[in-house]
Amino acid sequence: MIGTLSRYFGRRFLTTLMAVLGGVFMLIILLDYVEQMRRLSDVPNVSALLIAKTSLYRVPQIAERILPFCVLIGAMSCYLGLSRRLELVVSRAAGMSAWQFTAPAIVVALALGVIATTIYNPIAAVLQEKSKRIEAEISGNVEGLQATVNGFWVTQRSDTGQSIINAASSRDQGVLLSKVSAFVYDQAGHFQERIEAESATLETGHWRLENARIYSIGAAPDLRDSYLLSTNLTPEQVRETFSTPETVPFWQLPYFIDMAERAGLTAAGYRLQYQKLLARPFMLAAMVLLAAAFSLRFFRFGGVQKMILGGVGSGFLIYVLSKLTDDLSKAELLPPMIAAWMPAVIGSMTGFVALLYQEDG
Repeated sequence: MIGTLSRYFGRRFLTTLMAVLGGVFMLIILLDYVEQMRRLSDVPNVSALLIAKTSLYRVPQIAERILPFCVLIGAMSCYLGLSRRLELVVSRAAGMSAWQFTAPAIVVALALGVIATTIYNPIAAVLQEKSKRIEAEISGNVEGLQATVNGFWVTQRSDTGQSIINAASSRDQGVLLSKVSAFVYDQAGHFQERIEAESATLETGHWRLENARIYSIGAAPDLRDSYLLSTNLTPEQVRETFSTPETVPFWQLPYFIDMAERAGLTAAGYRLQYQKLLARPFMLAAMVLLAAAFSLRFFRFGGVQKMILGGVGSGFLIYVLSKLTDDLSKAELLPPMIAAWMPAVIGSMTGFVALLYQEDG
């Protein structure tokens, strides 16, 4: 009988969680579609279907970020529903404890976390890259690209000397650049020329700069439709330099970490992302424990509103802690492993202790 009830609770939690995920997914699609329509309203000859396709490709990665909160809400909704229908009362009378209530949901959360890390994350990363490509084509290679305030910087060497490249934005994980500035030096380190170009494409052994303007010392600016800038960079090295950790699929992160270390670059962002994906199943299990700590109270005791607010508040605190540890890790003030696993461990221990105090005094 205990096994039958455990399977029943596991199915109820999974059903509720899928309903929450479906509702949140549709809501994100709607909001993102409206935002895309607003941003691209001035672009001519853009169909609503193409904008919807762009939003659909963007949503999986957005939904991936809020997956822990969906698990928290799903678990609270499941346990509150079971309590309201007195099913938890009947189960307790049959000899089940709170730990047996939560065990099926924890198993489901762990399995969901493994699937989200190994299968869903690579798909979301690929779709995100496709979304950026479509958005760049719609808006003329200006919008929808990865960009920061100071742009992206990369130093490269070739047989002719050294050059420093700055790009305002990138696409295809750095293989295609826009608004490029290149500072070229000879082998002795003396400045030779500065190149401004609308775009750059990495080809074998060189960058192809389009609509380039060349500024040399003691010479008038030279305008060229195409200019080849020598480089010894490979596409893999460029992707490691320009791509953000969130756009790299889970299975490729170890390779990117290795490439960064060989190139002498910091790999803290990639290590943090890798550890966060490894910790995701346990983070989801921690959300289940937190939800159980605030949702197993009987309805007739009252205080349901306080329980819901407490559960949501605890989830928000875990989110703040996660952002804080992420920033500390990216600043190299905290090891990536500790930064990634700390929220999951603290959330699990908080839920475990609270549940232990409620059930066993």
